[in-house]
Amino acid sequence: MSVTFNLPDLGEGLPEAEIVSWHVQEGQRVEVDQPLLSVETAKAVVDVPSPYSGNVVRLHAKAGDTVQTGRPLVDFDLPSQAAASASSSPSHARAPSNQGTATGRATPPNQSNVAGQAAPSNQGMVVGHMATRNEELVDHAIVGRGRRAFRDRERVRAAPAVRMLAKRLGVELSACQATGRHGLVSVDDVLARATLSKSSQRAPAVPGLTDADKLRGPRKAMAQSMALSRDEIAMCTIFDDADIDVWKDRGDISIRLVRAIVAGVKAEPALNALFDPAGPSRKLMEQVHLAIAVDTSEGLIVPVLRDVASQSATQLRAQLDDIKQRTRARTITPDEMRDYTFTLSNFGTVAGRYATPLVVPPTVAILAAGKLQRDVVAGVKTAEIHVRLPLSLTFDHRCVTGGEALRFLAAVIADLQLPS
Repeated sequence: MSVTFNLPDLGEGLPEAEIVSWHVQEGQRVEVDQPLLSVETAKAVVDVPSPYSGNVVRLHAKAGDTVQTGRPLVDFDLPSQAAASASSSPSHARAPSNQGTATGRATPPNQSNVAGQAAPSNQGMVVGHMATRNEELVDHAIVGRGRRAFRDRERVRAAPAVRMLAKRLGVELSACQATGRHGLVSVDDVLARATLSKSSQRAPAVPGLTDADKLRGPRKAMAQSMALSRDEIAMCTIFDDADIDVWKDRGDISIRLVRAIVAGVKAEPALNALFDPAGPSRKLMEQVHLAIAVDTSEGLIVPVLRDVASQSATQLRAQLDDIKQRTRARTITPDEMRDYTFTLSNFGTVAGRYATPLVVPPTVAILAAGKLQRDVVAGVKTAEIHVRLPLSLTFDHRCVTGGEALRFLAAVIADLQLPS
């Protein structure tokens, strides 16, 4: 008799898992608890054991495929007595030994076979249906209400980390718009709901405001961009200094910074990228289109230098002077402020040593340069005074690792510390 085994809930509340490798093949005889396959979830790679002793008839997916929880994995051919026992048992399957207990998902209604078999009472935990009743118990996921509900109530699907975030922010998961794959509530969905709730409940902070007080133009755009950056990006900033005392002359600091960014991207391409949290997806960009933050009386405006790696220092300086002049004259076009891949803020031309510049999505990094400093440093025989350039690199930690950011910054510093 043929029995189908479905992918069980592996204890993380996730809707799917990717198959890393199969440990059995069609036609092979397996025993209870023998590893069937290895799957990768968001947290780890785990082995899924066989719930039966019998012959493998069919593997429903191959290595590299992503399988939804509750969908068929393996068809078994069982002896008549074992098959009859499986058919009379509620649908559940053993969880991997290192996963603990988790609530299972129902076998899809178009599945005529039972997807699993109860583990012996002396062997670990089980996932799936409770053996004492016919309804499947699922986490109702109403934050702050420690209760469970039957499957005829609304079901909210979210990873444990998302549930914790929602609880901390006082957000009900059932009120969130689920934009994740297969109806999963994501971190961004919780943050969006929290922001909406705050804005709808917020009373006017400043009485007596009129239309004349509303932000317009660049200032309004800046407010919107910074709010988006605050709400969406996992910011992390690292700081260091480039010792430029070996420069033959003061040189063109802005163009040296542009060249150093190109060197950083060459050493670590991960910082010249665009990120989409809906995937989540990341696209590494081949060309460096550099946004330059320009301070104006109307607010911060960010024009773009195109393909900076292909231009000479003279070309870059001419282009930079041109876009700065047209930015301050407000003749820069919208197309000249779009589609950048990295941002530079040279705030040190005014004041300040370090900063925490904000990344604007979908880019993933911004480098800021502070005011030149004359610092006391340790020389070979005695203390010396060197000119150093303070640097602040902010990156989106959702898709850029600390190691990638550090390698990028190290390459930037190494280029800046060249004599010319």
